[in-house]
This record gives sequence, structure tokens and C-alpha cells, in this order.
Amino acid sequence: MALTRNFKQTVVERVERDPRFATALLDEAATLFLSGEPKTARLILRDLVNATIGFEKLAEVTEKPSKSLHRMLSPKGNPSMDNLAAIFSAVRHRLKVAFEVHTIKAA
Repeated sequence: MALTRNFKQTVVERVERDPRFATALLDEAATLFLSGEPKTARLILRDLVNATIGFEKLAEVTEKPSKSLHRMLSPKGNPSMDNLAAIFSAVRHRLKVAFEVHTIKAA
């Protein structure tokens, strides 16, 4: 029998144990969106929502149906910028962090 752990549960436990890990996931999701990798960003953001605020509470905060939020953050999701901003805002407030944007000049 192989020793395996449920990935979602591992993320939840790590977020509960290490708030910096949650902040790093949020930072990575934002960076990936801005870098043109929305599919991976949505998946990271989905795992972070599951580990922090949860989809039911996110639905209350964003005033969007939970099912719609699940679809938005699925591999084939296509959230509008307004919905994406609302999701990031809700998670950011839950984690009590602020975004600080740094730019670098492309080569």
C-alpha cells in the first residue's frame, strides 16, 4: 500500500499551521495571473479558498453563488475581472494582507 495524503487536506493543514504559506499562495496566484498563466493561478486560488475562507463564506462576501465561484476557479473557468477582484479581495481580507506591486523591466 502506497503512503499518500490528500493534497487538499495537506494544503489546509499547512495554511492553518503557517500563515506565511497562505500569503505565499495568494502572492503566487496574483503573480501567475499577471504573468499570463491564469489556469494555474485559478487552481492555486481555488485551493487557497478551500483552505481559508471556504466557498460558502466566499459566496456570502462576493454575493455570487457558490457553484458559480467553483466554476470560475475550475481549470476551464473564465472569471470576469470584477469577479476575480472580488475573490482576491475576500481572500486578502481573510488573511489580513495587502498587495504591494513591484515591476521589473522586461529584457
